Amino acid sequence: MSNFKVTGTIKEFLEVKSGISKATDKEWKKQIFIVTNNDGYNGNEMLYAFEVFGAEKVDNLTKYNKVGDVVEVTFNVKCNEYNGNYYTSLGAWNIKKSEVEQPEAEIEAVEPDLPF
Repeated sequence: MSNFKVTGTIKEFLEVKSGISKATDKEWKKQIFIVTNNDGYNGNEMLYAFEVFGAEKVDNLTKYNKVGDVVEVTFNVKCNEYNGNYYTSLGAWNIKKSEVEQPEAEIEAVEPDLPF
């Protein structure tokens, strides 16, 4: 299975979802978070909805990351079939602060065009 990486800015954390597994009768937790970057066609914004699964991973997600952080996410692509419908998820398994900082807006001092 191939691993993929995306670097971008955390835009949003969706609410935590939980339930009880029918197979094991154990509780599960998952959370989706949104990462954006400008790697789209002509520099357009790209959105990625990553999922973390497991109580410890869900707890650590918001403990160590916040909206606006620049992160590098390593993930796997997974597809499941349920009742004839197919669902694809991006399962994040490594999230680290990126070495690359987002460029800040540059403010230039403009000299007035004086005649002397």
